[in-house]
Amino acid sequence: MKPIGLRIASVVVVLWIGGAQAAAPNTAPDPVEAGEFHLHKFEQDIGREQYRIVKEGNALRLTSEFKFVDRGTAVPLHTDLLYARDLSGLQLSLKGKIARGADIDDTVDASGAQIAIRQGEQRSEVPKPREYFLLGSYAPTALQMLLMRYWLSHHQPAQLPTVPQGSVRIEHRGRDTVRLNGKSIRLERYLVYGIIWGREALWLDASHRLIALVGIDAEFDHFESVRDGYESLLPTLVASAGKDGMAALAALGRGLPGARAPKLALVGATLVDGTGAAPRTDTTIVLEGDRISAVGPSSQVVIPQDAQQVDVHGKTILPGLWDMHAHFEQVEWGPLYLAAGVTSVRDCGNEFEFITAVRDAIRDGNGLGPRILMAGVVDGSGPLALGIQRVDNPAQARDWVQRYHAAGFAQMKIYSSMTRDNVAAVAREAHALGMSVTGHIPEGMTLREGVDAGMDQVNHISYVLEAMLPEGERPPLSKRLERAQFRASVDVNSEQAQDTVRFLKEHNIVIDPTVALFELQSASPSKPYAGFEPGVARVAPELGVVFAPPAQSPSDPMPALRDTILGKELEIIGSLHKAGVTIVAGTDQAVPGFSLYRELELYVQAGFTPMEAIQAATAVPARVMRVDHDLGTVEVGKIADLIVLDKNPIDSISNIRSVRRVVVGGALYETGPLWRAVGFKD
Repeated sequence: MKPIGLRIASVVVVLWIGGAQAAAPNTAPDPVEAGEFHLHKFEQDIGREQYRIVKEGNALRLTSEFKFVDRGTAVPLHTDLLYARDLSGLQLSLKGKIARGADIDDTVDASGAQIAIRQGEQRSEVPKPREYFLLGSYAPTALQMLLMRYWLSHHQPAQLPTVPQGSVRIEHRGRDTVRLNGKSIRLERYLVYGIIWGREALWLDASHRLIALVGIDAEFDHFESVRDGYESLLPTLVASAGKDGMAALAALGRGLPGARAPKLALVGATLVDGTGAAPRTDTTIVLEGDRISAVGPSSQVVIPQDAQQVDVHGKTILPGLWDMHAHFEQVEWGPLYLAAGVTSVRDCGNEFEFITAVRDAIRDGNGLGPRILMAGVVDGSGPLALGIQRVDNPAQARDWVQRYHAAGFAQMKIYSSMTRDNVAAVAREAHALGMSVTGHIPEGMTLREGVDAGMDQVNHISYVLEAMLPEGERPPLSKRLERAQFRASVDVNSEQAQDTVRFLKEHNIVIDPTVALFELQSASPSKPYAGFEPGVARVAPELGVVFAPPAQSPSDPMPALRDTILGKELEIIGSLHKAGVTIVAGTDQAVPGFSLYRELELYVQAGFTPMEAIQAATAVPARVMRVDHDLGTVEVGKIADLIVLDKNPIDSISNIRSVRRVVVGGALYETGPLWRAVGFKD
């Protein structure tokens, strides 16, 4: 859901079982192995990958061609790997795209004493390890197939170096017995760490053939690949991966230091309670179980004799933060959100089985992460469609809303291919069941039409911006330059713009701008990510490919246009805020763990006070999600979700980056171990 990067799809490689037949003159040699994989995003079939392995002298050559189409954009990639019979890599080439907007042209040559690496225009040489595997970050599964074979045939090392960077750890997790065409099949399940950020689950059959892979892409979205003929297993394997992830999540939580005393007292901090009241110095907060039992001046609060006391003099306490545009799509997001001080998230679209399992595990104390409120995504059929939850008629609208409601979802989320009538059908059913409706403004609809059809909230400030422009002139998304020029032409002070602001206020529409995400899109060689988001220096190494400096031609007009659009978006946010339109802070992930901080910094640039920005990530989301009786402020009787900072963000909103402890449901954690648990620097 983020236009930053996209996982490089999947391949099957059948186990090499002997020599190739002799090739006829002037023809390509017969393959030793060949096959096809079906590529999925959010379980939606979006492409194919074919591969061939041929004998080449004393070596083997893998060539892989894949192409998938994600929401209207084609992503092709050619992979070429020459490797020895012991599976040691000799040469690797990756050329094409790894994302909708990201090109790749990399080569690795390990045929000599040193390994020569070219990544774009950058060249380097590294020593050749005794054991290694040639592997790109977010690499094709063809390489992962050969990686598994290498690992299995080289004594299953605890850590295997990968070139050009990093290392992987592989863990055998057990065996799944599945039914296919009336027959039982045993598959060995493995978790692989280090290729992507976090872990992937993959399955091998008895012949060590890759059957399926369940992971994420470089946008942090669910991505799956299934061997041709095995597609019916996908839901079962997704559920298995989710269950395994929950077990890993629970184990991670048990291994982290924390305090969960029956009674806990935080003594001496400055309190910013989220109500809008002025900060209170030398405050003591007493927690009993998962609730706040006392808040007040340290000289007046009576601390129970059996309470564990934590000295927080010189610190600042805030309510736990909310991320109102989250996509919790891998277990690593649990400790990551907590490390950033996020104790509640609204998940804005996910795989049904996965997100309900995660929510339940965390709620029941079997996993580590923030509390999760969910918006169930639906989309119509079309080239921009996402996922498998299709609503093309009122009956489907009713069915999906009822299914989500029965599973405890608080909202419905509209995606980009819905029609006006079907949006209205979803909204009618949702409102009748006490749910609210958020989401995108579908292509072909206007913001006003979405609101008139029953939408209560709108994701992304870009839809508000376009509502301020003349109707009927919006270029299609496929024309990126024209669309950017269109957006950059907005006049925030025009009558139409101000009428849009009035319309949103009159209809009590809630906006989550995700402006920090759009700021990332304005990056260029002259405006690197680290220049405005210092968090990129602390992300896990596997995310380096996602946040590498953007390579763009000096003549490319897009960076300047996006920078102009960003300025207009901040003006719009300021105008909405001044008019009293409700704004809640959300990230759509962007830079994991850090973009919520940046979102609040940008709100202050747009005209919020630091207190107002803090409330956009605390009290206001709790009210919008109708849980303000329990959450959003630090008050007696409320759930004990709060954060401890080294510095006061009222003095400077950037001090929000100094979170050092987090309390969720009464359990206190140091943030350093949480960051490190997911591979980040603390």
